[in-house]
Amino acid sequence: MRSREYGPDLTPPWKRQQPAPEVAAERDLVVEEAATGFCGAVVRCERTAEGFTVTLEDRFGKHRVFPLVPRGFLLEGRVVTLVRPTAAAPAPTRPKVTASGSVAVPGARARVARESRIYVEGRHDAELVERVWGDDLRIEGVVVEYLEGIDDLPAIVAEFAPGPGRRLGVLVDHLLPGTKEHRIAQQVTGTEVLVVGHPYIDVWAAVKPASVGIPAWPDVPRGEEWKLGVCRRLGWPEDTPAAWKRILASVDSYRDLDPALLGRVEELIDFVTLP
Repeated sequence: MRSREYGPDLTPPWKRQQPAPEVAAERDLVVEEAATGFCGAVVRCERTAEGFTVTLEDRFGKHRVFPLVPRGFLLEGRVVTLVRPTAAAPAPTRPKVTASGSVAVPGARARVARESRIYVEGRHDAELVERVWGDDLRIEGVVVEYLEGIDDLPAIVAEFAPGPGRRLGVLVDHLLPGTKEHRIAQQVTGTEVLVVGHPYIDVWAAVKPASVGIPAWPDVPRGEEWKLGVCRRLGWPEDTPAAWKRILASVDSYRDLDPALLGRVEELIDFVTLP
C-alpha cells in the first residue's frame, strides 16, 4: 500500500524541499546571492524583459543584477525568496492650516468687507495681525486699521458710529489697570465696542524672544524711548524700521507669539464676526 504521506514521486516528506519564506527586496536590505555568494545591499528592484530583477551593491560599491527566483538568496544565513516590495500606501493628507492655526479653506475667496472693523494701536500691530491672522480675516471679511495712539479713541469711536451689525474691536498696547490706556478704554467700551489689550509696552515684546533669536526682551528704563533702548541693548543698529522688519520676519505662525496677544486677537475677531 502507498502511504498517504508520500507524493506521486514517492518522496518522503522529510526529503521534500520546503518553501522558503518570502522577503520584500526593500532598499538597503543586505542579502547574499545563493549561487555566486555575492553579498550586498539592495539598490533597486525592477521589471526587465527577462522578468523582475534585484540589483545588489557590495561594500566596494560594485553592482550586480540577479533575477528574483525562488530560494535564490540568503538572509542572515537562511534561504529566502526575494519578492518585489509592495508599494507604500500614500500617507494620509493632513488639512492645511493658516498661520493662526485655523484649518485653511482651499480656494476660498475673500469675503466682501463687513461694516465691523478692528482697530489696532500702530502700524507694527497691524502688520503683525495681518501676518498671522490675514487669511482668516479675509475669509471673514474683517478689515484691520491702525491708530496712531489711542488718546483720541473716544472721538474715533464716535465717528465710527457703532451699532447693530457695525461693531468695533480695538487692540491696545500696555492695557493695565490704572494706566491711561485703561481709563480711555473704559470710556468707550460698550455693547458694540470691545477694547482689549496685552500687557506689553509695545507689540514687539509680544513676539517670543526665542523666535527672534534673543534670550529675552531687555529692560529699558522709564523715560528712554523703548524701541531705541531695545536696539541699543541688543547691539542692533538704532534703526527701528529695520529692527521691526527683522522681528516680523521671525514670525511664521501663532507659535511665535505670546499667548497674551493670541487670546486677545482671537477675542476681537469673534466679537466683530458675531451675527
